[in-house]
Amino acid sequence: MLVGIKTRGAFIAKRLAERIEQIEGKPIMTGELDITLYRDDLSVKNQNKEPLVQQVDISHNISNKKVVLVDDVLYTGRTVRAAMDAVMDLGRPAQIQLAVLIDRGHRELPIRADFVGKNIPTSSNERIVVQMMESDGSDRVAIHE
Repeated sequence: MLVGIKTRGAFIAKRLAERIEQIEGKPIMTGELDITLYRDDLSVKNQNKEPLVQQVDISHNISNKKVVLVDDVLYTGRTVRAAMDAVMDLGRPAQIQLAVLIDRGHRELPIRADFVGKNIPTSSNERIVVQMMESDGSDRVAIHE
């Protein structure tokens, strides 16, 4: 099962599921998690500076299934940790893996991706901006200072 972290991770998960179905000939279950990333300008759970899980759209039972969390950019690891907590609240998967389009480093938690589209080392003052056709009108990855 592919579970995309909204917004762009959900788009990537849907694209991956479609491609896997084309190759394997079987449909892949998908779901979405809406997680607010911890940033200075967004809400923080109990002042612990943790991402907030706002909405879960997973209609399938995840117990004893392999769940692959999908996100666009892996940075500190806090978003992934919050997503794992949300998945565990829904049941006990057999395994949780992580797929990301971009791994930019700078981890604050001991989290690593199992599947990485591209490693892009960045400085802490740079930002990776991912644009996708579904939300931005084009597919593009850019580094901004």
